[in-house]
Amino acid sequence: MPAFDLDERLARDSLLVAPIGLCQLRLLNDRRWPWLVLVPQRDGISEVFDLTPLDQVMLSFETNLVATALKKVTGATKINIGALGNIVRQLHVHVIARNEGDANWPGPVWGYGTAEPWQTADREKLAAQILENI
Repeated sequence: MPAFDLDERLARDSLLVAPIGLCQLRLLNDRRWPWLVLVPQRDGISEVFDLTPLDQVMLSFETNLVATALKKVTGATKINIGALGNIVRQLHVHVIARNEGDANWPGPVWGYGTAEPWQTADREKLAAQILENI
């Protein structure tokens, strides 16, 4: 896979779990929600339709793998999936586990409250569980 540049905000706000194919799988550094981010390892891509047709299929496949694993590991009520890119233009897909009663349920997670960083052991445990299930 050719090298690509990760947007500095994605690098700052998330932790690498593993490259899983097309995408880097990252964990947002906010333990209030199990929140994964898929970043296609392609430079200059801001929209899904900017990807090649094969990469579009791979992104869909990897998103479904990660979402299924996240639901299994967390038992979430709902898995939210979105690619917004209004602030960070580099294409990235959010995969967020939501449960009734979580912070700001049923409202959006974006911009709500103050991030609570993961403790290393808890982050590593969640990452390992996700990887075991994809």
